[in-house]
Amino acid sequence: MAGRKEQFIIVRGGGDIATGTIHKLHRCGYPVLILETGFPSAIRRQVAFSEAVYDGSSEVEGVNCIRAKDAEEAKAILAGGDVALLVDPEAEVLKQVKPWALVDGILAKKNLGTNRGMAEKTIGLGPGFCAGKDVDLVIETMRGHNLGRIIGSGCALANTGVPGIIGGFGKERVIHSPARGILTTRCRIGDKVKKGQVIAVVVTGHGEVEVFASLDGLVRGMIRSGYPVEEGLKIADIDPREGEFENCFTISDKARCIAGAVLEGLLYLEEKQGR
Repeated sequence: MAGRKEQFIIVRGGGDIATGTIHKLHRCGYPVLILETGFPSAIRRQVAFSEAVYDGSSEVEGVNCIRAKDAEEAKAILAGGDVALLVDPEAEVLKQVKPWALVDGILAKKNLGTNRGMAEKTIGLGPGFCAGKDVDLVIETMRGHNLGRIIGSGCALANTGVPGIIGGFGKERVIHSPARGILTTRCRIGDKVKKGQVIAVVVTGHGEVEVFASLDGLVRGMIRSGYPVEEGLKIADIDPREGEFENCFTISDKARCIAGAVLEGLLYLEEKQGR
C-alpha cells in the first residue's frame, strides 16, 4: 500500500463519468488530484466531484473531494486522505508536479491538450484520443458490447450524439436548453415529473423561456440553478424508471465499467513498464 501512496494520479475532469474513475482509484489507495474548469456544467451533480468547484467540497459514496487553492494545499489534502481538486483547465500544475499517471476524463469528444509527455502513463476516455499517439491507452465510453474496452492502438468510436437507451428511451430522456440565458430550476434531482411539466426556466433578455419534461420519470440530473446556458446545451436528464430513485445519487453502471477499465489499464502499463 505504501507504494500506491507514492503513485500520484491526475485526472482531468470531475464530471460523473470521471468521478467513477476517481472514486475507484482513491479506494484502491492512489492519491488523486482533479483538474477542473472554473464553471463545470455537470448534469448528474449528485455524483460529480466537480461540484467542489462551487461548494468547496463534494462527497460521493463515502469519498470526499476538497477544493484546493494551489498545489501545496492540494498536497496537504491528499496527505489527509481525501481527493483534491484544483481549478486548472490548462493543467498548469504540471509545471510544479510530475504525476505517476494522468487520465483525461473531460469527455469533450476531442482532445483538449492531453499528451503522452504529461506523465509516465496516460489514458484518454472516449472519442478524441489515439492510443499510441496522444495517450498510451484509450478507453471505449460508448454503451454496448465494447463499453470499457481498453484500446492499445487506435481510437474510440466516434460520438454519435445519441444517448444510451434507459428504460426504452434514448434521446427522449435528454433535455436541451431552448434558449440562451440563465437557468433557474423548478425541481430537484430525484423529483418525479410528468411529461409537459415545467422543470426549469431560462431567463433571457426578453423574459423567461420554459423548459418542459420530455417524459414521465425521475429527474436523474440537472445543471445547477443560476448556470449561464447556451441554446441547445444539455441541461437535464430524465430516467423513466420511477422506482430507481437511489440511482440518482450513486455512480452509474457505465461510470463503474469505465473506472474498472482505467484501473486495469494503469496496472497493465505498470506491468509493461516495470514501474
